[in-house]
Amino acid sequence: MKSLQNLIFFAGFGLMTIGCGQNDEFDASGAFEAVETIISSEATGVIRQLDLREGDDLQPGQFIGFVDSTQLYLKKQQLLSQIEALLVKRPDIPVQLAHLEEQLRATEKERTRMATLREGNAATEKQLDDITAQTEVLTRQLQAQKSSLRIAYEGIDRDIKPLQIQVTQLEDQLKRHRIDNPVRGTVLTKYAESSEVTAPGKPLYKIADLSTMILRVYITGNQLARIRLNQKVGVFTDDGQGGYKETEGVVSWISDKAEFTPKAIQTKDERASRVYAVKVRVDNDGTYKIGMYGEIRFDKDAQPAG
Repeated sequence: MKSLQNLIFFAGFGLMTIGCGQNDEFDASGAFEAVETIISSEATGVIRQLDLREGDDLQPGQFIGFVDSTQLYLKKQQLLSQIEALLVKRPDIPVQLAHLEEQLRATEKERTRMATLREGNAATEKQLDDITAQTEVLTRQLQAQKSSLRIAYEGIDRDIKPLQIQVTQLEDQLKRHRIDNPVRGTVLTKYAESSEVTAPGKPLYKIADLSTMILRVYITGNQLARIRLNQKVGVFTDDGQGGYKETEGVVSWISDKAEFTPKAIQTKDERASRVYAVKVRVDNDGTYKIGMYGEIRFDKDAQPAG
């Protein structure tokens, strides 16, 4: 009986020793996270369409819905009608000058003919002076008409310009009523539904690119010298069968300020009260989830026991 008790004691002690040894196998531990983006509304109104569900994978620029924009559309059509009405009033300068230009050409031709006749004494000086005066009158009339038509044309253009600016403003507002997904990722949380009223800045959904995860771990000051940016490290997670799934990660960020050890985090030196946060970028094949626990070894080629 005593031998059996001794056997149980040593077996239990051995398990405790293995467990303690495994805690020392890793240099740091932490939890996985992702870069999350909250997509908010840019317009005020009723959401007429919002085609997404939690878990959907979205691509940049993908159309997913729109906010009611009927009043903006009608206002734009009204402005376009006003612009069209002003354009109709804009004078057609070449057409309106054509008659005077034709008269002037005919008069100049007659003046040239009269000058030739005067040289041959077939016309009087007065006839030449009369046709010359007529040519000058038509020239001044043509110049005055051009000036008047140009002023009218430019005046209408000035009236059209602010309307065109308003149309551009409305087009920008209409664009904001359209909901296009801005980044690649997976929908984590949906905050709004169709038929709800939204406003600028009101969240619609949260999205994150889960193809690359961030393992945030904490190290002690003594470990800082062993790690550097872009360093490759070994990343280990529980495989669900009593072992570890291993992959490679890259150190993407090291905090330059120490902080108190978070309650849920263990460091290799549990006595350390202040630690440094480190982000390790890990390619995700679908295994890693937000909040999942993970550990790292600075020497990525080292294998954990067990």
